[in-house]
Amino acid sequence: MTELKLDIVSDIACPWCAIGYARLEEAMEALKDEMDFSIQWHAFELNPDPGAQAEPILPALARKYGRSEAEVRENQDQMMEVARDLGLNFEKLQERYTRNTFDAHRLVKWAGDQGRQTDMKMACFEAYFGRAENISDTEVLVGCAESAGLDGNQARTVLDSDQYAEAVREDEAKYQQAGVSAVPAYIINQTYLISGAQEPATLIQAFREIAEEI
Repeated sequence: MTELKLDIVSDIACPWCAIGYARLEEAMEALKDEMDFSIQWHAFELNPDPGAQAEPILPALARKYGRSEAEVRENQDQMMEVARDLGLNFEKLQERYTRNTFDAHRLVKWAGDQGRQTDMKMACFEAYFGRAENISDTEVLVGCAESAGLDGNQARTVLDSDQYAEAVREDEAKYQQAGVSAVPAYIINQTYLISGAQEPATLIQAFREIAEEI
């Protein structure tokens, strides 16, 4: 059985990161008799300014990419359809606001110490894309931790401190310096890079090719 270590660089505010992981899950399921996968999540911030005013997502994206709101809405509609086919809840994708995710990344780091890093990440995706909740808000993040099977009081203690802040900053700096400028990004066995929310078939082929080389 080939062992593949996946370091996933992503942001909770990135819809394609949620879609990419759902596709990755399909690929890993298809390869379960050939490969063992271990996953570690790493931080990336699409909106790194914690003091920035939250904005409705459609005009914010239209301004960022120089497109009309109608074009952005159409793009988001397509994304919602892709997510629905993968079993993801993106029902409030177009109703969310821009958010800073630094504290959410701190909780994902903490959850990793409890063996529930992926659970925490999925709970944050669900809160933001499925319910348009403020994933920079302490109460929302505590709720995410509890829905991921973690202790809410411990999560609150982490959020009320600066625990894991340095770990998140180091994470971000490490992968930026390594050339990761867009997410999701998958680093396999600290050697091979796969960028973007690739289809399961593409991932399966890439993993098999990597397995032949190691």
